[in-house]
Amino acid sequence: MTPPRRVAARAALLAASAAVTLAGCSTAAEADTTLTVFAAASLAQAFEQIADDFEADHPGVDVLLNLAGSSSLAAQIQQGAPADVIASADTATMDRLVTDGLVGVPQVFATNTLQIAVPPGNPADVAALTDLAAPGLRLVVCAPEVPCGAATTAVVGDAGLTLHPVSEEPSVTDVLGKVTSGEADAGLVYVTDVARAGDQVEGVAFPEADGAVNAYPIATVERTGRTADETELTEAFVDAVLSSEGRSTLADLGFAAP
Repeated sequence: MTPPRRVAARAALLAASAAVTLAGCSTAAEADTTLTVFAAASLAQAFEQIADDFEADHPGVDVLLNLAGSSSLAAQIQQGAPADVIASADTATMDRLVTDGLVGVPQVFATNTLQIAVPPGNPADVAALTDLAAPGLRLVVCAPEVPCGAATTAVVGDAGLTLHPVSEEPSVTDVLGKVTSGEADAGLVYVTDVARAGDQVEGVAFPEADGAVNAYPIATVERTGRTADETELTEAFVDAVLSSEGRSTLADLGFAAP
């Protein structure tokens, strides 16, 4: 279960002083240090594991994860929220932060594709992407401004379909929640989200998904006043994600290699 201290609320982050991020960092002792990592919602399970491993290798360091839709995370950083690392679910979001001079050089560490999530037993008999256009189907998708929504728009457009979702959600986690709660007959999420949900949903693969593969980049967030030791620790977390151990964690959860 996710420790309450690990997941940061947006309001708390916006209210926090940038000095709290990496507070008291020391490479030698690394005592009372908080490393703040912004990560796309679809990375929740993977980054929890990577964060746990990182903390084990760096005694005294607490990794604070802020998990949300990539566009929301980018907006928080643009508004001045303190962060040390950001991992988004698409390159377009990261490119905006690069243009604004808010992050370092991004590196792609994983890819993901869409899959249809349906309740156990698939009561609406969804078997293909075209079935999502059926009248009366309670379909939920991501909002177009977030990566899973952009991928949905691309796939649906290429297929020449017009969908009529009952709601557009701010993150893939929210879409999955609508399906698992019985509020939706189907939802477009990532392959990894279906795997993460276990027996709460069933996955329906569709070949059109290969036309919109999402690349996940990670980068350090620029911050004035960061010491050399702080920079080293921040870069160490990025390296942990890019390492063979990090990639193995991601692969175990269904992410594909870049």
